[in-house]
Amino acid sequence: MTENLSLEEVIYNSRAMRRLQTEEVPEELLLKLISAANQAPSGSNSQMARWVVARDPEVKQKLADLNRKHAEPYIQPSLDNPSSDKQRRMLEAVVWQMDHMHEIPALIVACFNYPEKVEGIDVYRQAGSVWPGIQNLLLTARSLGLGAAPTTLALRDQDAVREVLNLPETFAALCLIPVGYPMGKFGPVSRRPVEEIMRFDQWD
Repeated sequence: MTENLSLEEVIYNSRAMRRLQTEEVPEELLLKLISAANQAPSGSNSQMARWVVARDPEVKQKLADLNRKHAEPYIQPSLDNPSSDKQRRMLEAVVWQMDHMHEIPALIVACFNYPEKVEGIDVYRQAGSVWPGIQNLLLTARSLGLGAAPTTLALRDQDAVREVLNLPETFAALCLIPVGYPMGKFGPVSRRPVEEIMRFDQWD
């Protein structure tokens, strides 16, 4: 459900929503997300960000399998010994998302179209031209009452992702964003105070 929120309210009430309902998200809303992402700036106005919205059950299952393959070993040490209750709750949400990713209505994959195939660290060479669009997408999702939470673990094997999504070899997949109606409630996020993370002119 669309809410009548100011931009400031959207920014300050956009927490990561990993537990999402299976209810279908209308195509009209998905197109609004991509349209908003497309308005973001890019390096030299290259406009080389590309977006794939996975709705097909078979495609979503393959992406979910890739996510589990890489996410499970990554988070297991923290699951075995969480540093706090807050981290434990967050990890439980990550596990829920991992277990149910194939059921989430839309999995959006943000890509960059390079002039040639890139591998390794070069995959992220132009990531700065994609992340502003991802943030536009996340804020628009919040304004439309949709939950989302970006993840990158599913995309560690670029060749496997290209095969699943039938991507040209010049595409690098940079972020996967599951989108759907949230099971929980939106609310204010907890962040460090500005005076802790910012200085004028020079650091102390």
